[in-house]
Amino acid sequence: MNWHKLKPLHIFREPVEYIHSASIFDQKEYDHLYENSNDLNHQVWKEFDSKFKTGFEWKDDITDIDFNKEVIALWFFKERSDQYAQPRIDLKGKHITYFPNAFLLTKCKEIKIIEPKKKYIRRPMIQLDISTKTFDNIIERF
Repeated sequence: MNWHKLKPLHIFREPVEYIHSASIFDQKEYDHLYENSNDLNHQVWKEFDSKFKTGFEWKDDITDIDFNKEVIALWFFKERSDQYAQPRIDLKGKHITYFPNAFLLTKCKEIKIIEPKKKYIRRPMIQLDISTKTFDNIIERF
């Protein structure tokens, strides 16, 4: 992944250590992936998988987080037609907004989804397979 594009302003230490950024993945590449999100066997997804060699799972809703992963590594694919208020992610008391092409990485499993009054049908994301060592190496750079 493009972790080299992270800057110190993307790393947070309170209330827990986490990374939150919307500027590490090229918008044009993201758009191609988004446009083909109904077919993960499409060539753009194969190229993504080949280029970054990071395992991932597509999730149709933000509430489908797999907490058995070493690191919670989420990449948000908000639907373009979704004009409703967005859910917020409560990360041990810190509220983080779900918006397109944003990443959230943390070792903390104390995550709750705060639902808006109106819930959109589909709030997709990708959950990446990131090891604790990779997360720690990213953090150590800063």
